[in-house]
Amino acid sequence: MKKYLTQRIIAAFGILSILSSCTINSPVSYKKLTEQEIDSTPDSLLLQLVFDNLLERIPKDFSKEFETVQTWNNAQQAIYIIWSFEAEVNNGGFNQFYFNSSGQYYKLLPSALQLVGAKKFVDLSQRANDVFEKENAKITEHQDGTLDGFSESYKNNPLNKFDDEFYALDEMENLEQLQVAFIRKNKLEFIK
Repeated sequence: MKKYLTQRIIAAFGILSILSSCTINSPVSYKKLTEQEIDSTPDSLLLQLVFDNLLERIPKDFSKEFETVQTWNNAQQAIYIIWSFEAEVNNGGFNQFYFNSSGQYYKLLPSALQLVGAKKFVDLSQRANDVFEKENAKITEHQDGTLDGFSESYKNNPLNKFDDEFYALDEMENLEQLQVAFIRKNKLEFIK
């Protein structure tokens, strides 16, 4: 268990450096997408392509990330927020999602999930948000900015129960497939 927590913590602190690099395993990044680029990109690469495009719009100064994302249309916001949520939970669970800068989007997450048709995830995110708000003092008690504090915050964390549910839901309602279908249906929203 301790090794698992250590891996989650290291990953939590590493996610910002990954995001700030603006190249996340994508063969090509576009500053401005075209309809043809979206149409010609296979499903397996489409979500990455769109996310990379959105990520390039984030200022190098990540302190302006939230205000930048707020200027985007709802479709663009949804893909960026869901990608961030999914990456954090897959990497370090709900605790990591709320702890890292992605957590600033937690109130917007249910609407983003609703927009792409991830109904089961809407319910999960609303329940997790309720627990986060009600149990915030307990959840953040040990989060003092240190690796040890973050590691300690996983112990008896009421958010932990949502991690397994997230993984099980993704098997029933695949978030990637839902987002790809949403992008294809709303491609003009991503070329603006």
